Order: sequence, then structure tokens, then C-alpha cells
Amino acid sequence: MDKFAALQAFARVVECGSFTKAAASLGATNAAVTRSVQDLESHLRTKLIHRTTRRVSITPDGQRLYERAAGWLNDWQTLEASVVNAQASPAGRLRVDVGAALARQFLIPALAQFHERYPDIEISLGVGDGVTDLIGQNVDCVIRGGVVEDESLVARKLGVFNYITCATPQYLRSHGVPTHPSELEDPAHRVLSLFKPGSGELRPLAFERNGQRLTVKGRSALSLNESNAYVAAGLAGLGVMSVAAFLVHDALADGRLVRLMPDWACDEKPVYIAHASRRHMSARLRVFIDWVVQLFEQEPLFRRGALIPSGVVAGRRRTAVPVPIKRLPRAPRAGQATPG
Repeated sequence: MDKFAALQAFARVVECGSFTKAAASLGATNAAVTRSVQDLESHLRTKLIHRTTRRVSITPDGQRLYERAAGWLNDWQTLEASVVNAQASPAGRLRVDVGAALARQFLIPALAQFHERYPDIEISLGVGDGVTDLIGQNVDCVIRGGVVEDESLVARKLGVFNYITCATPQYLRSHGVPTHPSELEDPAHRVLSLFKPGSGELRPLAFERNGQRLTVKGRSALSLNESNAYVAAGLAGLGVMSVAAFLVHDALADGRLVRLMPDWACDEKPVYIAHASRRHMSARLRVFIDWVVQLFEQEPLFRRGALIPSGVVAGRRRTAVPVPIKRLPRAPRAGQATPG
């Protein structure tokens, strides 16, 4: 027996004074309503309603049950309506954790679109490259690159980080242009490294071509544990870096960086959005995940084999690389007024 449905049918019969009218208001048959009330009476082992050919009347036990049930059913209807409205217009606070570079370069610039669509959702954004404990830190979802190892999480792949090797033209003028990964082991070169926060272990640069796989550590000029700082170091000419292409796309396009050894593929890393394995997902989390999925689908740089600009074309090893020259204004001649 569906106790809730039976209680609802009983209350409606009392309010309508008729099984037929109660059935019509509930969108049910007369027989179904009668059976629900009879099942409720059998369950409670008492008579709730007297039914005659002309009218129905409520018993004392039925009166006591209705007085208690009516308020509860009204509260339930109010709660049900609020939940339905929340599904139609999601609201509330959402805690999201995301990698630092992905937040700065991609997610945050797009959030205005999300807030325009869902103005009643407040996002609390945790930014960093460390490991997130979703349950312990009360985080609704996390966006990260790598492999999901926690089997308790539900993960959805968003795309891939396509990694490339690059350096500034100024660096290549001073240290030469490597054409093979092994050349990065040469003392003449400097390699920028990322280190694991827990152990401090440096992550090597990985390359692959025609089934041949190489890992290179090289001479580390600087090691860092945060992706935005890592890119800043590369743009400062401090060494060769292996970096997700979306982070340096503009710098490659305008010549601030040069892509190196494009015939050697670097590692690609899956990027995913994950949340705790819960049976019921809030409406605000559901619409956020759907929006993030759509956001990644619209960005070609997160697709496997994405077209990546090469920047300035580099020649052979130790070949000079052209550097854009910013021309300074000529000094004024004697007696000539300075413009401005």
C-alpha cells in the first residue's frame, strides 16, 4: 500500500464530502480512491469514513486523523512546489574547485555567461592545483586534469590538455634551438620543471614519436608547483617548458613563444569534472555541469589533435631566432622641440 497516496485520498474525500468528487480532483477512478481508503482503514484497524448511498460521514477516529494529516499534507504540497520551482530556476550556493591556470585563463572569463543564465546561483570558487577532498571540504564538484583515481567519484570527461614544448625567441637566441628531446640534457639548455607538492619530486618532460618514448629532466633552471607561475617563468625566458597549449595559445600566435620539436608529441592529459557519488544531484549542480560540458565542447583547443600555432619558425640547433624589435623614437636634434 502507498501510505502517502492513501492518506491523500482519505483527506480529499473528507474535504469534498464525496468519493466521486475526490476521485475527479485527484484524476483517479472512484474505485481507486475507495480502495485506497479501505487499505488505510485496514492498516490502521479502524473505520475512518461511513459511506451510504446518499452521503459520507467521518468517524471520530477519522476526524482525529484528518486534523493531524491535513496540516502535514499542506506542508508537503508547499515543500513540493518549492522544490519544483527550484528545479525550474536553480538557486543557492555551489562550491567548485578548479586548477589555477584553468580558472584564470578559461573558466573565470566565461562565468558571466553562466550568471546571466542562472542569476540565483552563487559560486564559491576554490582555486589551486592541490588535491581536493570533496566530502571533507564540502565541495560540490571539481575540475581537474589527470586521471580520476577515487572510485567514489562520478567523473565526466570534458576534453584533453594538449601539451607542447616551447620557449621564448630570446632564450633560443642565447641557448640554441633544440631539434631532438635529448638535446635538452645538454648543459647549455635550461628546463623549467613542475614539482609534486607532497614529495617535491620533479616531473620530467615526456616525448613520443613513432612508438619511441623519451623522458627528459635536463638542467632545471627553476622548479615550481603552480601552473600560472610556470607559464610566467617560461614567458620570462627562464627556460624550455612543456605546457598545456591553451595556456600559451596567444603567446604562440603573437610570437612571444616558439613551439619546439612539433614532430615529437608531448603527453596529453584528460580533463574532467567530478562530483561525489550521490543518488540525487541538486538542480544547481546539474545545470553547472551541463554548462561546463558545453563550454569545453565549444573550445577547439581541448580536442585531441587541436591545431596549435607554431609562433616564430625556429631553424636548426643554435640558429638565431628573429626577435621582434620595438623601435624607440629618435632623440630630438639640438634646438628641436620634444613632441608631446
